[in-house]
Amino acid sequence: MAQADFPEPVKNLIGELKRLPGVGPRSAERIAMWLLQSPKADPPELAKAVMEARDTVIACPVCGFFATDAACQLCDDPKRDDQLLCVVEQATDVLPLERSGAFRGRYHCLGGKLSPLDRVAPEDLRIPPLLRRIEQAEGSIEVILALGADVEGEATANYLAGLLRGGKCRISRIAQGLPAGGGLEHADGLTLMRAIEGRRGW
Repeated sequence: MAQADFPEPVKNLIGELKRLPGVGPRSAERIAMWLLQSPKADPPELAKAVMEARDTVIACPVCGFFATDAACQLCDDPKRDDQLLCVVEQATDVLPLERSGAFRGRYHCLGGKLSPLDRVAPEDLRIPPLLRRIEQAEGSIEVILALGADVEGEATANYLAGLLRGGKCRISRIAQGLPAGGGLEHADGLTLMRAIEGRRGW
């Protein structure tokens, strides 16, 4: 006797949901059932929101943060301190720092971190635009390396420090208030505030 299973369209939906980060088979089933059965669910609006975000959101050509126009809201803000440039791994790392309220300078998102195992080399990161921004800056600026405390983050920070040392900028590294092996996305606002305020020279 054949065993009962979901119809093919439902299995396809579950399969797509399982591809999302952090969503396992059971979670994918629960989400699929909610989308299909809950009166609160609105699959067309969800699909519309996903497609609109996919079609309109770009990486800011200046800093790499999320944008819908030529430049993001952070680069367009005239009240930010141009003498402070915080370098982070991903655009998502900007938001925890912003929510902490500890930093009011500019940002630069690398788009990743050095990782030989994942075949991520310096040329795969947004390092040339960073060097151009520093070169074009008026006066001396401080570059704050706000990278994760894992092995790849440390390697990326050391690589950037080697490139920037002896140039027109001062280099600092956020204090290690972050857990070893962790990234910015898991840190709370107080930890990030202490890390920014306790940054040290390189």
